[in-house]
Amino acid sequence: MRSDSIKDKIQNAPHRALMRALGFTKEEMERPLIGIVSSYNEIVPGHMNIDKIVDAVKTGVAMAGGTPIVFPAIAVCDGIAMGHIGMKYSLVTRDLIADSTEAMALAHAFDALVMVPNCDKNVPGLLMAAARINIPTVFVSGGPMLAGHIDGAKTSLSSIFEAVGKYNAGKIDEKKLEEYECNTCPTCGSCSGMYTANSMNCLTEALGMGLRGNGTIPAVYSRRLALAKHAGMAVMELLKKEIKPRDIMTEKAFKNALTVDMALGCSTNSMLHIPAIAHECGIEINLDIANGISAKTPNLCHLAPAGHAYMEQLDAAGGVYAVMNELNKKGLIETDCITVTGKTVGENIKDCVNLDHDIIRPIEEPYSETGGIAVLRGNLAPDGSVVKRSAVAPNMLAHEGPAKVFDSEEEAQAAINAGKIKAGDVVVIRYEGPRGGPGMREMLNPTSAIMGMGLGESVALITDGRFSGATRGACVGHVSPEAASGGPIGVVRDGDIISIDIPANKIELKIPEEELKARLASFTPKQKELSGYLKRYAALVRSGAQGATLN
Repeated sequence: MRSDSIKDKIQNAPHRALMRALGFTKEEMERPLIGIVSSYNEIVPGHMNIDKIVDAVKTGVAMAGGTPIVFPAIAVCDGIAMGHIGMKYSLVTRDLIADSTEAMALAHAFDALVMVPNCDKNVPGLLMAAARINIPTVFVSGGPMLAGHIDGAKTSLSSIFEAVGKYNAGKIDEKKLEEYECNTCPTCGSCSGMYTANSMNCLTEALGMGLRGNGTIPAVYSRRLALAKHAGMAVMELLKKEIKPRDIMTEKAFKNALTVDMALGCSTNSMLHIPAIAHECGIEINLDIANGISAKTPNLCHLAPAGHAYMEQLDAAGGVYAVMNELNKKGLIETDCITVTGKTVGENIKDCVNLDHDIIRPIEEPYSETGGIAVLRGNLAPDGSVVKRSAVAPNMLAHEGPAKVFDSEEEAQAAINAGKIKAGDVVVIRYEGPRGGPGMREMLNPTSAIMGMGLGESVALITDGRFSGATRGACVGHVSPEAASGGPIGVVRDGDIISIDIPANKIELKIPEEELKARLASFTPKQKELSGYLKRYAALVRSGAQGATLN
């Protein structure tokens, strides 16, 4: 065992002395030491229940003969960070989480790990760490929030953001806005739609790194505690069998994750995180692979914000495994991949039936024959851009209109609130990329304002930043190269015509090629005065097209 390096032999008496200072007995030290990475805190709703999940994991580990030892990971709530400087610190935590977990796990010679994340950057950050550390590891998330209820209809986080837009447009009064505020997020857990947190927790199942139900069992269900106990027991089996993360997270497994991504209609942020996790496994995934998989993968689910279904309903319908079983009917799943169950994907999903054809469409009757995410290229995004196709109104799948250009989210938000955006416009928000932001802020405030003001089926938005999973509409993010790196988005002018053709995977600035070359030749990107971690991050981060990984 790895932990023998700190607890065996005479020369390790000082190490054992320090462990006895923690209250460990000789019997506990003789067992495998299992690190439990806890993302618990008291500011993120998706993490406030994780202390209970961690306690259940500890029980499972102890039941199976291990010694559980908890250490922490940080977490940022994207919703609370939205729309101010805090959002610059969201994506950047992914690497802090990976780095600090790597340091803790290797410094203390754990034999295996159970990762307990939930929200947006914790899941990919800990998956990246798992790949680096490469000791037996199981994931169990904190689980999704239950849907809220307003006027007899279910609601989610995007509902309150869009309600602000409705209020600013005079469509609802302050009393109604407060009703949304008090009833949209009724429980702990990751927000109730197919947003980034739930997307990544579901894709953790598809990758094979989480047990069945990891992505869908609601946070407040007792089944979540039982799942955590089983995760603690499962990691002990992985340790016996010496199954490690890089045995599980293979190229085939990442193809499965991308396939499930397309079928579920996951957040566009998965196009940042999957390449970054794969990179840590020594596997390079580019955006073109995503389009190839999307072209042959039907979209089977329309969860909020793309539709009116929620995570609790996906769970009741059979969850991720039921979706994978539907996909496997057409041979779209690599069934021979090993998973944290110790069994193959094929063995895991074979008896998982689709219990609700309204929530998970049968593969013969999909919402569309192609996947929920599309990668667009063209002279405006030579290295690619990403859109959640399944959340775009049919009439906006192809759109052409004049640019309204802003050099920050705040400028764009002020213009939207002031009624300066009109039907047909293409809002361009730049200098919000990984380097230019820095930190690639999510643009949920402006996209929700556009929706709330009734412009969602007539206005498009493009950015070198990114979007929350709660965003819906013709919103194209991750435009690469970004403005701060000299990308074409930096030379767009007010009134330029921009063409977006999602079915054709194209995004174009409709000016003569010679003029575009001339603009780029004379273009000097704006520079921001930075300090602290953001300064270091901006100096090291790569393009959004490369997963915003660090050099």
